[in-house]
Amino acid sequence: MATRAACLVCQIIENRIPSKKVYEDELAMAVLDVNGSNPGHCFVMPKNHYPILEQVPDAEIGSLFNISNRISSAIFESLGAQGTNIFVANGIPAGQTVAHFIINVIPRKENDGINLQWHPKQLSEEEISTVELKLKEQTKNLGFEKEEEKKPRIQTKKPVVLSDEEEEYFTKQMRRLP
Repeated sequence: MATRAACLVCQIIENRIPSKKVYEDELAMAVLDVNGSNPGHCFVMPKNHYPILEQVPDAEIGSLFNISNRISSAIFESLGAQGTNIFVANGIPAGQTVAHFIINVIPRKENDGINLQWHPKQLSEEEISTVELKLKEQTKNLGFEKEEEKKPRIQTKKPVVLSDEEEEYFTKQMRRLP
């Protein structure tokens, strides 16, 4: 496992390796992939060194995916993309090539030659049930299985007022909906 000093991504974040930055804040950075699959392919990465997804704190994951969503919107608006792939290669068998958590945002156009398809595994009913039971056992204490207590919603008379920036962002998002 790479240490922070030897990590290629950390060297980019510390400006020891040149990059084409498209976004930066106190916790994250987004750069163009110089060997990207399509023009505009970006990496969104935490500034703190985390080799895999499971090590990134929940609050940072939320922020990183929010940034990825905004980068995706910028790709639609500025590059005329027809779609984006947003994915994480989490671990060497999943295709991770650098020991630093990264979210890929890839611009897509029809017939662009990128193939992210796979052949489905045909499992027997017994195999599927075994996998289901193992995962249920491992995730039973995550808190997702509990059905939230239904509480009546209380309507407030106060209208929600969006800033001009938020209004513009939501308007652009709605235009993209089919």
